[in-house]
Amino acid sequence: MLTNNLVSPNVSVIIPTYNAGPALQVLLDRLQQQTLQPCEIIVVDSSSTDGTAELAQQYGARVFTVLQSEFDHGGTRNYAAGLARGDILVFMTQDAIPADSSMLCELTRPLQDERVACSYGRQLARADATILERMMREYNYPEASASKDKSHLPQLGIKTFFCSNVCAAVRKETFVEAGRFPEPVIFNEDLFFAAKCILQGYSVVYAAKAQVIHSHNYSLMAQFRRFFDNGVSMRNNEWVFQYSAVGKEGMSMIRNQLQSLHRQRQWKWMPRLVAESAAKFLGYQLGKRHRQLPNTLCVKFSMHPRIWGKMSMATGGIAEKQG
Repeated sequence: MLTNNLVSPNVSVIIPTYNAGPALQVLLDRLQQQTLQPCEIIVVDSSSTDGTAELAQQYGARVFTVLQSEFDHGGTRNYAAGLARGDILVFMTQDAIPADSSMLCELTRPLQDERVACSYGRQLARADATILERMMREYNYPEASASKDKSHLPQLGIKTFFCSNVCAAVRKETFVEAGRFPEPVIFNEDLFFAAKCILQGYSVVYAAKAQVIHSHNYSLMAQFRRFFDNGVSMRNNEWVFQYSAVGKEGMSMIRNQLQSLHRQRQWKWMPRLVAESAAKFLGYQLGKRHRQLPNTLCVKFSMHPRIWGKMSMATGGIAEKQG
């Protein structure tokens, strides 16, 4: 329960899924154990073949199905939000597991302040995460909570807009007023939404006590593709790209990781760190220049070729709408 004697909010949890596997059962179990119970769980499934939709129905979720070809990071979540009955929308991914029973309570708590547009939680690395992945999570999701608004732009640049809908909450009214997620979009739909809110005068809160277990051990090619999509999405949203300082932020994280590896005497991971950093940098730079590349090459480079195909124009470029 909330601790300030306010009526507990009605929370709709929204989870896009595709062949979620056993992790979905753990996620649904943990959601049912929350001290702040959601009024509903909405699963939008992209035509899974492993019984994902059926499992979600067994847990009482409202299940809606879309074709894989129709999935879009922004549009699919907007569709689910339009179906939601709750006053607060909590967006999660199928592989993010609440670390404890207070996650939803801690995540929604900052929204009691009407000046806060949205909040996002802390991501803890899985037990099988590599040391580099663990350090990256610790760098992006530290122990201390924080609030960000327009006043932080000169200091933080684009980091001001950082937000992750792996685990995020927003008032439904604010979500609609701010224009929802952009669609179609290949990457960064959460960052773009947070940017719109902040530029409209709201703040975004990082709620460190709202913890989920979530990490990926990406291959070098996957890192390249992920950052290619990052570069594409940033270049096609110049209104956010103007605040970009990705190179500076990236170098800060690399220095932090190198120092941590040295302190822990994990020197064998340094070549891997260099290789990962190079893959990310190359992917991002090519993504920013995607209009100069053949469309077939862009599809090959992308982590989400189906979405790319959906967004491609006759000229071979991509146009993303602001919202």
